[in-house]
This record gives sequence, C-alpha cells and structure tokens, in this order.
Amino acid sequence: MALNARLDHRNPLVFDTHELGRRPGAMQRLTRSVDAPKDLGIKSVIGVPEGAPVELELRLESVLEGVLVTGTARAKAQGECVRCLEPLELELEADFQEMFSYPDADERGRVIAEPDTDAEDDEDRLFLEDGLFDLEPVLRDAVVLALPMQPVCQDDCPGLCSECGARLADDPDHHHDAVDIRWAALQGLAGSLEDGEKDEMSGGATQSARADEKQEK
Repeated sequence: MALNARLDHRNPLVFDTHELGRRPGAMQRLTRSVDAPKDLGIKSVIGVPEGAPVELELRLESVLEGVLVTGTARAKAQGECVRCLEPLELELEADFQEMFSYPDADERGRVIAEPDTDAEDDEDRLFLEDGLFDLEPVLRDAVVLALPMQPVCQDDCPGLCSECGARLADDPDHHHDAVDIRWAALQGLAGSLEDGEKDEMSGGATQSARADEKQEK
C-alpha cells in the first residue's frame, strides 16, 4: 500500500506515536471514545449509525519495523432482521491487530534511504506518517468481520407469513386454510360434470313431458 495521504492529527481516529518512541519493546495503552464515521458496517444490512459512540481500547507496541496496534472496538449496531424485517440492535465487539510500518524501514526493520511505494511487498502494508497512523480503515475491516451478514432479531425468528406478510412471532397460531391446487382442479371438474348431468336430466324430463302430451292427444 502506498504511503498515507497527509494525516490530520485533529481527526479522532488518527493517533500519535511520538510519545511511544521507536525503542523496540516500548508499549503504550490508550482508550478513546470517538464518533462513528459514515457507513461503518455492512451497507443496507447492519452497521453502527454515523455519529454513534465507539469505545476504543488500544495497545501500541514499538517493534523494529514499526508500531503494532492491537485493540478492541465496542459500539451498538443497528439493522433489520432478515426474516421479519423488524428493526434490531446488538452489542458489537470487534478485535483487531495491525502493523503500521515506519516509512524508512523495510520488513526486517532495516533503515532504507527511500521507501519504494511501488514495490509489490508494500501493497498490503500500512505506514506511519510523521509518527501518526489512521485507524479508520482497520476499524472498518474489523467491524465488517464482526457483524452478522444475515442479522436476526432472535435465533428462532419464524419470519413473515408468505401469504399475507403477518409477523409470525406475534401470532404463533397464524395460518391460512390452504386448498391443494390438485384437488381444486378435480373439484372444478366434478362441478362441471354435475352441471352437465343436471342439463341432461332437465332435457330428458322435457322430452318425456312432450311425449306424454302427444299420447294424450
């Protein structure tokens, strides 16, 4: 990954490592409450609302090649049950760990004159910039992995009635008197035959009445 764009230290998700220093083995613990950035979660499914509080607990460790950041993010995510479409809320806890490399050191911590931003080895690396690192991309990845792809309001949610859309959890005895379409077809055929028989009987009765009239004459 190429070097970060210019970072703004006023951004609550940007952290300063100057106090930690570059001596391998040094460690620093931080806690911070930040407002959730936009689209933090799985779009159109579930996520942390923009501006909602996100509690961060971080451990920064200085190593040869950079700063190893280990942490946990806690927040409340909101979404919609995929079965009954009711709103839901769940407690989110996302763990993460990421290495932020010094821009003037290679993978083994050796100082190099200029970082090669086009090298294939740098594609997946995150870098410190003037001792600062941006936690937002790491936080986004961690939250997406921690959230359910198909959230439900409860594990045994029965969902909605396929015929009328009623929420089945509100009425466990909800049902419709269904007629098997095969029997419906036979019932229709039987009705047609009955109508035909009635017509035949009616026609026969008319003919018989006419015959009786002739005989009387």
